[in-house]
Amino acid sequence: MLRHLIAAGLLTLNAASALAQAVAPGPTLATVRARDVLACGAHPGAPGFGVMDSRGVYRGLDADFCRAVAAATLGDAEKVRFTILTSQARLPALQSGQIDVLARTTTWTQTRDTANGLNFTAVNFFDGQGFLVHRRANVERAAQLDGATICVTSGTTNELNLADWARSNAIRINPIVFEQNDETRLAYLSGRCDAFSTDASQLAGIRSTARVPGDHVILPDIISKEPLAPAVRHGDDQWFDIVRWTLFALIEAEELGVTQANAEAMLASPNPAIRRLLGVAGDHGPMMGVDRRWAYTAIRAVGNYGEIYDRHFGPQSSVALPRGLNNLWTRGGLMYAMPVR
Repeated sequence: MLRHLIAAGLLTLNAASALAQAVAPGPTLATVRARDVLACGAHPGAPGFGVMDSRGVYRGLDADFCRAVAAATLGDAEKVRFTILTSQARLPALQSGQIDVLARTTTWTQTRDTANGLNFTAVNFFDGQGFLVHRRANVERAAQLDGATICVTSGTTNELNLADWARSNAIRINPIVFEQNDETRLAYLSGRCDAFSTDASQLAGIRSTARVPGDHVILPDIISKEPLAPAVRHGDDQWFDIVRWTLFALIEAEELGVTQANAEAMLASPNPAIRRLLGVAGDHGPMMGVDRRWAYTAIRAVGNYGEIYDRHFGPQSSVALPRGLNNLWTRGGLMYAMPVR
């Protein structure tokens, strides 16, 4: 009897392993592979998240995340086509299939997640809306902006949050709304507005582009929650899993001390969690229709989450934004990866 039970157990394990290896590509993964390039929705220019450098290379936290997904699915982080999208065009571009994933400073909201037919995968940056003001104005708190003209970009949660904040606090404001974020930035820097309101991380980036950054002050007031997350379309659970677990893999890599430089050496680690993450043990990649080394390839291409953050927001970057909520949960932040097991 025991022999039969053991045999049955082995058959079950073998069947599960074969099933994991036999998962066929779903519609989005099949399209990406047939095209041999990942189509990623991108920001026109947000320092730290996505901006063209002097050599025409798109760089930033969101840009590197798209490269990680390309590495996980196509084995090559450079097989990415960045489609520059305005705030108004970004959601329709994903809905229509123009892009495969939207990684573009997009706030996860209930309406976008349901009525707009999108699935937000996991938060890659915890943010909140604030205010940037000219130092010469001697404004120290947002409540002092009563009667001020405030620049804001249309088609964003920032526009709605600003109106809600003013109404709930009985503060009179004169919003000046622009279609493009760059138009909003230039209007503020030229003095057309008393303040600029958007996500605090972007305000830090905008201040870094000013001729004299010290002439501008980010107020301490945060008026909203802005959980920024990559999004995919409803209806393709496999693709949703791939994008979500690529982000979790980058975060877990930082938790486990796996870096871009040591990932290859870590293949020999006896740590079971590291072995699962890097594809030495288990069928975690094939379960999603990708290679066993999907996470290893992504980490080798762009590094772990902490390395990506430091590259674009760390003290040596132009933005120089402390990690705060975006630190690991073990260091007082909110970054917490679901386990690969």
